[in-house]
Amino acid sequence: MLLISCPNCGSRDETEFHYGGQAHVPYPENPNELNDREWAEFLFYRDNTKGTFAERWLHSTGCRQWFNMLRDTVTYDIQAVYPMGAPRPDVRVPAAPESGTASLAADSTTTGTSAPDITGTSITATSTTESGTTAPEGATK
Repeated sequence: MLLISCPNCGSRDETEFHYGGQAHVPYPENPNELNDREWAEFLFYRDNTKGTFAERWLHSTGCRQWFNMLRDTVTYDIQAVYPMGAPRPDVRVPAAPESGTASLAADSTTTGTSAPDITGTSITATSTTESGTTAPEGATK
């Protein structure tokens, strides 16, 4: 889940927002003069950028206000949030890590290389109850 910072309400969970498409798409000056192909390009053709991308978002379950966001489409890092009508900010994009972002530690749960440590949680010590069944030590009847 993304944690999106609404300019009006503060940080909220991604489920409170709706994606509104590419930001900064200018409306045609004379839409009645467009042919069918030009009108279709305005309505349906959008950039499919790999990297930093300007998007429109609606805080649909909060303040119900639209805003723009610069987000990296590869890493999902939110680089800037700014109001509608404001120009796209110049954000310097940091260099991507060479080996990815997952932890390579032996105890990492994101790499799946090691089982969790369960020492001290074992219930192997058992005792036999009067009925002959085996129960964990310290269990009551």
